[in-house]
Amino acid sequence: MHIEFRHLRTIKAIHDEGGLARAADRMHITQSALSHQVKGLEAQAGVELFVRRSKPLKLSAAGLRLLRLAEQVLPQVEATLDEFASLRDGSTGRMHIAIECHACFEWLFPVLEAFRCAWSDVDVDIRPGLAFDALPALIKEEVDLVISSDPEDLTGIEFVELFDYAPVFVAASNHPLAQKAYIEAQDFEGQTLITYPVEHSRLDVFSQLLIPANVAPVAVRQAELTAVILLLVASNRGVSVLPDWVVREVKYSSDYVTRPLTKKGLKRRLYAAVRSEDRDKPYMEKLISLARIEARKLQAV
Repeated sequence: MHIEFRHLRTIKAIHDEGGLARAADRMHITQSALSHQVKGLEAQAGVELFVRRSKPLKLSAAGLRLLRLAEQVLPQVEATLDEFASLRDGSTGRMHIAIECHACFEWLFPVLEAFRCAWSDVDVDIRPGLAFDALPALIKEEVDLVISSDPEDLTGIEFVELFDYAPVFVAASNHPLAQKAYIEAQDFEGQTLITYPVEHSRLDVFSQLLIPANVAPVAVRQAELTAVILLLVASNRGVSVLPDWVVREVKYSSDYVTRPLTKKGLKRRLYAAVRSEDRDKPYMEKLISLARIEARKLQAV
């Protein structure tokens, strides 16, 4: 027996309406077409599905079995069709984010809170892009957006500009280097550098300053949280380099000083890497817009 969705809808309509005529009107087909469909279904089943000459038309025991199936399956089918429609118009979807910028957690959480309120039907998740290759995961559709400061030329991937920032030197106010107007690569010789637990190649201080100058600090100490890094710096356990927006409050504290890296200062840009096919989805546009707004708030402090 071959049961189609239209058969289930037919059984449900006839049961609900109590007759062929009203069921045919509900299904927008002729009564003869509906009667023909019922006979064909009964021929396949080998049993009658309705008790003939009953008013209103009643289902037989076999018909009731089919009705129970219809009541189980049809709501699930309709829900799935609604989900597909929402996906097409961009009102729902998935937003799994990988972050290559460790400090970005603190910036991103307010963005996601605002996004959740506006797009509650979008499934949001965050995966630190430090324990796996984030961009290959984006290509393989394991994640949907990657926060990165290192754009690459990848087919099918767009790097959307979010905001510019400056990596800045941070030290205790009584540290000898606090007297300098700006910090150069050679100043890190003999220093303990406190960083996030990230590969050196993914840290701005290494990739943009120390590695090109072939300079290395005497030691590297790692800490997960910005607050812990600043605590260690204030205690003269070492120095650090952090994005300017991360240390916005440090500028007003007598315990720390911040200095530009090199006389001209270093400038970096943060991007949202997304698949080209997802770039124009409304919820993707919204997240990128919120990210830029939050960045302006941070930089205005």
